[in-house]
Formats: sequence, C-alpha cells, structure tokens
Amino acid sequence: MSLTIEQIKAEAMKLPPETRADLADWLLVSVESRESVQAAWDAEIARRIEEIESGKVELIPGEEVFAKIDKKLREAGA
Repeated sequence: MSLTIEQIKAEAMKLPPETRADLADWLLVSVESRESVQAAWDAEIARRIEEIESGKVELIPGEEVFAKIDKKLREAGA
C-alpha cells in the first residue's frame, strides 16, 4: 500500500521536532546536494546580516515576539 503525501505529512508531524528536522534535512539533501544547500544558506545569512547592518530591517526582541504569539494563541483559544 502506498501512502499519500497527506498521510506522510500527518505521520511526520507526530515525530519529535529534532527528528522532523533530521527528516527535513535528509529530504532536502535527497533533492539537492549538501553543498548547494549550504551555499543557499550562506547567501541567505549574508543577505540578512546586510539588512540588519544597513538598518533596512528592525530587530524585535525574542521576548516581545513570544509574548505576541502567546497573546494570539490565547485569543484563538489554543
């Protein structure tokens, strides 16, 4: 019996976060080489650093971000 993508995703979501991260890494590398993935991350990191250093983006303290998330979850009844 073949599993559908939706079934695979549902089963994957039952895994602990660290295991899901390992699975995601494995899937990504199965499609692209580890070097191309690392190059893409390096470029993204450089872009974000440039945005921060140039003042193009405003950093928000983590505590503030998590407080907003908690508030939205409480409002949603989660």
